[in-house]
Amino acid sequence: MSITSPLSICPISSTSRKLPSSGYFFSPPISRFRSSCITIPSTSLHLSSLSRQRGKRGTVCCSSMPLEQISSPQLQCSLLYSRAYWVTRSLIAWNIDIADGSCYLYASRTAGLVVTEDGIQGHEVKIKLEVENSGLPSNVVEKFPHIRHNRVFRVPTSVDVKSLVKCQLAVASFHSDGQCSNATGLQLPGVIDDLFAYGGPLGAVFTKEAVSLYLWAPTAQAVSAIIYGDSSGGVPLESVQLEEVDGVWSAHGPRNWEGCYYVYEVSVYHPSTLRIETCMANDPYARGLSSDGKRTLLVNLDCDALKPDGWDALADEKPKLSSFSDISIYELHIRDFSASDQTVHPDFHGGYLAFTLQDSAGVLHLKKLAYAGLTHVHLLPTFQFAGVDDEKKWKHVDTDMLATLPPDSDQQQARVTEIQDDDGYNWGYNPVLWGVPKGSYASNPNGSCRTVEFRKMVQALNRIGLRVILDVVYNHLHGSGPLDDYSVLDKVVPGYYLRRNSDGCIENSTCINNTASEHFMVERLILDDLLCWAVDYKVKAKNALQSLSKEKNGVDGSTIYIYGEGWDFGEVAKNGRGINASQFNLCGIGIGSFNDRIRDAVLGGSPFGHPLQQGFVTGLSLQPNSHDHGDKTSMDHMLAVSQDYIQVGMAANLRDFVLTNHEGVEVKGSEVLTHDQLPVAYALCPIETINYVSAHDNETLFDIVSMKTPVEISVDERCRINHLATSIVALSQGIPFFHSGDELLRSKSLDRDSYNSGDWFNRLDFSYNTNNWGVGLPPKEKNEKNWPLIKPRLADPSFKPQKRHILAAVENFSNMLRIRYSSPLFRLRTANSIQRRVRFHNTGPSSVPGVIVMSIEDGYEGMPGLAQLDPIYSCIVIIFNVCPTEVSFGCPALQKRTLKLHPVQLTSTDQIVKNSKYETSSGSFIVPPRTTSVFVESRDI
Repeated sequence: MSITSPLSICPISSTSRKLPSSGYFFSPPISRFRSSCITIPSTSLHLSSLSRQRGKRGTVCCSSMPLEQISSPQLQCSLLYSRAYWVTRSLIAWNIDIADGSCYLYASRTAGLVVTEDGIQGHEVKIKLEVENSGLPSNVVEKFPHIRHNRVFRVPTSVDVKSLVKCQLAVASFHSDGQCSNATGLQLPGVIDDLFAYGGPLGAVFTKEAVSLYLWAPTAQAVSAIIYGDSSGGVPLESVQLEEVDGVWSAHGPRNWEGCYYVYEVSVYHPSTLRIETCMANDPYARGLSSDGKRTLLVNLDCDALKPDGWDALADEKPKLSSFSDISIYELHIRDFSASDQTVHPDFHGGYLAFTLQDSAGVLHLKKLAYAGLTHVHLLPTFQFAGVDDEKKWKHVDTDMLATLPPDSDQQQARVTEIQDDDGYNWGYNPVLWGVPKGSYASNPNGSCRTVEFRKMVQALNRIGLRVILDVVYNHLHGSGPLDDYSVLDKVVPGYYLRRNSDGCIENSTCINNTASEHFMVERLILDDLLCWAVDYKVKAKNALQSLSKEKNGVDGSTIYIYGEGWDFGEVAKNGRGINASQFNLCGIGIGSFNDRIRDAVLGGSPFGHPLQQGFVTGLSLQPNSHDHGDKTSMDHMLAVSQDYIQVGMAANLRDFVLTNHEGVEVKGSEVLTHDQLPVAYALCPIETINYVSAHDNETLFDIVSMKTPVEISVDERCRINHLATSIVALSQGIPFFHSGDELLRSKSLDRDSYNSGDWFNRLDFSYNTNNWGVGLPPKEKNEKNWPLIKPRLADPSFKPQKRHILAAVENFSNMLRIRYSSPLFRLRTANSIQRRVRFHNTGPSSVPGVIVMSIEDGYEGMPGLAQLDPIYSCIVIIFNVCPTEVSFGCPALQKRTLKLHPVQLTSTDQIVKNSKYETSSGSFIVPPRTTSVFVESRDI
């Protein structure tokens, strides 16, 4: 999808580091991707609205002024803006009224333009523009809807536009008396797409005889490739001048360039400095890098030396996947996985190779989950990102000393944040180059080591039964401008790759430096990058990837599933920059998006609301905490509404699914409305819904439960609530998504945004000895306002789970996966099948509060009506009781069935669930407090 925002090969999001950037994910069969005509939402807080990147320089614009009222001093700084748009070869759009005046286009190849009262001086070219009264053509409005009402000016056909785009450009308007009334620079992506859209080779191309370099840089005045023999330092082996044809610069070198490094020297006008700059840039199509990320490695990914044994046959070894509805996802950070695992060799801590150790605690844990049914591991960013030194010259905290401090001390966070920009930790949402594996996760960041080790990681995960998803984050870049070490694309074609506002300043709603995926070559770069990951690393993305075959490409494109956040905000909200990849726009095309409705209803509030606001599982109305939720009537109503939201979500959040709401009225999912009157449901098929209650952003599930539940309840009860929340996700229709550690009662000591909180707060313990609760107050920057609520909870030893709690949580989670994969009825493939088979029973005004009852019916072989899908069970009933007491529920529609507790629960060590009962004659169920009970009707009875 040409999503105008991030793609994640499968966040997506939180309030600080990444705004919910409609991130998309890319995976062996899962991914975040942008179709060729959808704008990737520049998302805001998951993928962040405020940059989590310290010391970042953004583009600075003068404060806005009315376009028609520019005084003489203001006129002189008007070229700092780019308020006009050159949208096609012949049309320029500018939101200005010249009345009976005139308008001119100016160009200077030396960037010598200056504005005076007499107009623009320092130009080599001056062209009169004619007013085009017919307005912008429909195809331009579709691409740039935000300028649909701008005045249009026509460029004469005699103008050499291809040469002009290499210059500093400006337009100026004049009154009829010849006095200059306004002036501004131009934004060029429209005309660049019109003249220079290109589908040929880019990057380094290897043949038997030569290595060829291709760089798309239509605005550059000169390009050279400087070749080095080493990853850093040294004298260049040679400098090669590239030749240009229609905006593509190329050079051809000897085959022995392979293994060398290079950097492009690009001479180009840069609008952020108003100068011709000589930029040193990596190749946007880099497939390898030096350890400091400043040189591109000439690496041939098809070289046999870079392939682990059996790599070319991996497509045939990948775990089988009959349907996208069978997918379940486990979100994991590479460093979290092994940084604290004492069963992993220190050389492999926090890196790719930790996944290849078959007997480590972490790998054994993943094997356990895969055996229970888990299908996919979603890895947080694995591409080259800023914020972590690849050469591992890291600072470290004294963990032994930190462990001696009180659980509510502020000293742990002080020590962690003191070195947080110099340690080995960051989530990685600071993209530099999307197409290269991150060097800090490799044992050697130079050469081809990162390629080989990444492939070994994918191969190892596939061989234990797990496919791999990559979080690709195409919605923003860490660097911009001609000087930033982390800037790449904005050095090669300044002003093109990054989306700009009406003043010409870079948009930052996704976090910083929003990418403009609505531009042709930005979209192409994203698609080419996805193809690289799919073919060369065998982790998979939609349209362009669907044609891939095992025979030709080594991957099966039909197994690629794409999903993302789908938030609708920032400058692309409401299709402000073309059709964006929001939840409502994605329906009907088979791309998944995160269902925040079920998350908020289950837990209460939202990630941006009051931290004590309760929800369905955390005690709303049934066991209130100290927060003012209103009177009892109000709380009862909120609980009833939340049950409606959850039931819609459990039916895959299908837009047309019909259910009975809390008022007793039959409604469609799209007719159940949120507090701001938006439809709860938006999906047209089950795979378009990713159900979740926690992710890397915001607090962990256990931390949220510990914050929202009353302080007086026991840790045993909190652990059961944690399990209740994960069981709702595990047993819903649609795609279940779990944050790593949901099954371990994982805590980050109530840190709401641990993107840069180090190993200390992000620790995962696969020995099951600790869940990391109470390791100090979470970092001040994002959590200080909640310290008064956090501190007494961390100080109270009764909040901390013991090993027995963690072991029980792991078993309960595994059991929910086993139950999900025990019957295809939990994984229905079509909306019609869900509508005909799924039913909710405890509904309407007389329903029992805090209880959701869902049944799933199957047909019988050779009988009319429903087709038989499950050879073992003919009916399944799932009851979620979030009440602190046992409940009894009678259902006439479920009388005279032969329902029994699911065998997985009957054989579990959870003694409480075994007290669940069903009485045939009355159709009555008894369910223990805070318990999910699954009843099945076997066909052999």
